[in-house]
Amino acid sequence: MLVDPRLTQYLRQLTPLGHPVLAEMEEHAAREGIPIIDRASIQLISILLQTKANVERVLEIGTAIGYSAIWMAEAVPGAHIDTIERDEQRVRQARAYIARAGLAERITVHHADAKDNPPSLSEHYDCIFIDAAKGQYRFFFERYGTRLKPGGLIISDNVLFRGHVVHNHVENKRLTPLVQKLQAYNKWLADHPRFETSFVPVGDGLAISRLKTKPSEN
Repeated sequence: MLVDPRLTQYLRQLTPLGHPVLAEMEEHAAREGIPIIDRASIQLISILLQTKANVERVLEIGTAIGYSAIWMAEAVPGAHIDTIERDEQRVRQARAYIARAGLAERITVHHADAKDNPPSLSEHYDCIFIDAAKGQYRFFFERYGTRLKPGGLIISDNVLFRGHVVHNHVENKRLTPLVQKLQAYNKWLADHPRFETSFVPVGDGLAISRLKTKPSEN
């Protein structure tokens, strides 16, 4: 955790949920240990989408049970959400929740491995949200970033990974390779010539990367 758990709970109380199914999904995720995004983090993403003009399509890499996809669809009623999930059970659960939220026509869950670049995706997206295998973040960024419109956003979740990224030596040695990959990814984002990135210590850390509209833009 990056903040005191009591503060996290306080912030949750200040963050309203939209459709009633979202509360049920939070309980489901907590009960079964399914990783879903922190409520304050997805609220920030939703606000970013609302303040961006003419959002038509959003791509999510890593559906889980559809929690963040529903949040984003509610934030931008005119947009379509494409979301990719490789786990068959999660796909079924996500589609069921999305249908109950009345969003089946606006959220498409693609049962596929994001590493395979599903052919059914759109050519262009206004925003791409990465919340899948953390060790593959750079691969996903490079693979799908070519579909991003100028001025569009790529948002990566969990980039601070419970604070482990600030340490050169992690107590749990099994986490060391993943921490090193995230450290390298964050540095790569910070130095990327075509994107400007802000790292926000909300939830488990968000990297918000904006594609510059011109190569010469500072």
